[in-house]
Amino acid sequence: MRFIRRTPIRTFLIYPLLVLVWETLLKRGDIYIDARFLPVMLWGFLQYYLCGRYRLKHGGGGPGIETPPDRLVWNGPYALTRNPMYLGHIIFLIGLSLAFRSWFAALITVATAIWFHRRVLIDEKKLPGRLGPPYLEYQQRVKRWIPGIF
Repeated sequence: MRFIRRTPIRTFLIYPLLVLVWETLLKRGDIYIDARFLPVMLWGFLQYYLCGRYRLKHGGGGPGIETPPDRLVWNGPYALTRNPMYLGHIIFLIGLSLAFRSWFAALITVATAIWFHRRVLIDEKKLPGRLGPPYLEYQQRVKRWIPGIF
């Protein structure tokens, strides 16, 4: 059960399977996958995976949110956005929604984005105490989600 609760398992395995089953049933087996959006899914997955490896190498800790980094990671992809791994999840799900032209997948994407945003807001209240003044400076310098915008 713990395996299923892991965010990457949900995003990259369970949600795509649910969408595939949903769309197959809804369209009685006549599903269409728009291959133009498969690279968006790949981009999202690679962003999540490679940023996670980068965070482990430069920040210590463990994979996922259960074991946060020991040190602030402020360079590499983390110099562009404070949450590149979460953003990778969202990009993947946007690609999934577009590839299947699925309102069900879009609903999952919106719900996941809201969940991540709420989770980030909670984390951002704790991180100054854990990482100190450098985190506050990092927060001022780097946007939460979209580089230079938000």
